[in-house]
Amino acid sequence: MSEFQKGLELTTDALRKLAESGSALRGSREALGRLGAAREGARVSRPAAKVETAEAKAETVAAKVTAVAAKVARPLAAAPVAPPTEVYPTTGKTKAERMEQARAAVGICAKCEKLAATRTQTVFGVGNPDARIMFVGEAPGADEDLQGEPFVGKAGQLLTKIIETMGLKRGDVFIANVLKCRPDMPAGSSGNRRPSTKEMETCLPYLRAQIEIIKPEVLVALGAVAMEGLLGTVEPMGRLRGRWHEFQGIPLMATYHPAYLLRNQALGEKRKVWEDMLMVMEKVGLEITERQRGYFLK
Repeated sequence: MSEFQKGLELTTDALRKLAESGSALRGSREALGRLGAAREGARVSRPAAKVETAEAKAETVAAKVTAVAAKVARPLAAAPVAPPTEVYPTTGKTKAERMEQARAAVGICAKCEKLAATRTQTVFGVGNPDARIMFVGEAPGADEDLQGEPFVGKAGQLLTKIIETMGLKRGDVFIANVLKCRPDMPAGSSGNRRPSTKEMETCLPYLRAQIEIIKPEVLVALGAVAMEGLLGTVEPMGRLRGRWHEFQGIPLMATYHPAYLLRNQALGEKRKVWEDMLMVMEKVGLEITERQRGYFLK
């Protein structure tokens, strides 16, 4: 073989190796490119994974909030259902059974949602179911709400004295209110508020049921608000008292609320209330002594 041919083969072999090296280099570069892309994908996937984790946590929190809300709402859903509008006890039963039926209806009433939610208990009424005289106030106060009996505070003590001055005992009469729940008060406030017209209209059927059962000879409305609850009349007590009205065919006498007399100790105001009570006593035929006729006269 000539030197020329040997040189040509060496050159061809070198070129072939160089070409193979180039292919290998391109393969390495492609592999490096794929590795870089994989690394970049890994960088991108990490935030995506964090996002997915955050979303999962958010869903978990939302689920917990929903569960808590369901627990909070559960007592409201379990609130007693208001009885039908017609609450007059069924006829044909004894008076005691009818009274207990009316008391049970009042005890579960939730027609006024705020009152039902804030009351300690309902205040049905107390006294003799065969009473000849029935006293009606406007609504229970804080003391009545706690004890479940109407007129047990200072105003109630004064009412008891008035009844005793008439020659009767508290247990001889029946005492009730137009409203059977204490009107709700704003959080942190004290005292008692006036019942709304709507509240009294809603609760009046219960009082009608009591009156239907007791069938008193005379009703005594204590205060202008009680008169509004009974008759829908909105007038000052000075114009309402001292004359007879009528409710369900029963004579009705209006007089000042005992709380008014606690605020106004004037002898003349006490005499006005006593004159109203003398008319009540005469209406039912109670004996009136000369001493009684002279009470609170100058």
